[in-house]
Amino acid sequence: MPANPETPSASASRPDSQMAISVRGLNKFYGAFHALKNIDMDVANGEIVIVCGPSGSGKSSLIRCINHLEQHNAGTIHVNGTELVARPASVIKVRRDLGMVFQNFNLFPHMTVLANCIFALRLALHMPQAESEKVARDHLEQVNVLDQAGKYPGELSGGQQQRVAIARALCLQPRIMLFDEPTSALDPESVGSVLRIMEKLAASGITMVCVTHEIGFARRVAHRCVFMERGEIVEDAPTAQFFGKPNNLRLKAFLDQVL
Repeated sequence: MPANPETPSASASRPDSQMAISVRGLNKFYGAFHALKNIDMDVANGEIVIVCGPSGSGKSSLIRCINHLEQHNAGTIHVNGTELVARPASVIKVRRDLGMVFQNFNLFPHMTVLANCIFALRLALHMPQAESEKVARDHLEQVNVLDQAGKYPGELSGGQQQRVAIARALCLQPRIMLFDEPTSALDPESVGSVLRIMEKLAASGITMVCVTHEIGFARRVAHRCVFMERGEIVEDAPTAQFFGKPNNLRLKAFLDQVL
């Protein structure tokens, strides 16, 4: 069950097999730069967690390590009880539970919208063509871009491309959705359309971890918010407490700037 927004969650000293995501002692280096420093974080099944903080604080590095787009240097990551290690079988098993939406869409430009959504179904699940098309069309309709199915990404607006990216991720029926600043490259009108889709997704009960500066969205949907600075988690609290009674002075200054 999601954490009660009024009740702080406590991280145990060991991974919790009941958690969707359990991170312990995570460290990540880029050369000599220490990007993530001893990160501990749990995400319960069905929980919506927002990760925020200034640029360069390690937010994207954290979420990319969870999906093994970046390999961590020390510590452990468990996804639905499976430890993520640098072996193909482990990475494939973990990624089948994870959907990822990026800042810059990452759609295949030479494929139509429909083909973008079908590709992973055919490659990863070996789903028959007719069935994969039905699944893809259902999810494109869910995010209100089914009428764009025959177009190429370059013919779509940024907001439409991001909604296609969400549909593509959902096609594989992930148990957890990861979002890495999904609205930062969009114009204000497109931001609203994408956030409405994400709010509907959050209400469906799926587990979500979202790196974003959209504070209004965070206040509406998050069970918990995490504030990062200089590669560390400096505050992790239920949403009401995070915005209403922050403990960390740096978080208070950050909120003063963005609210």
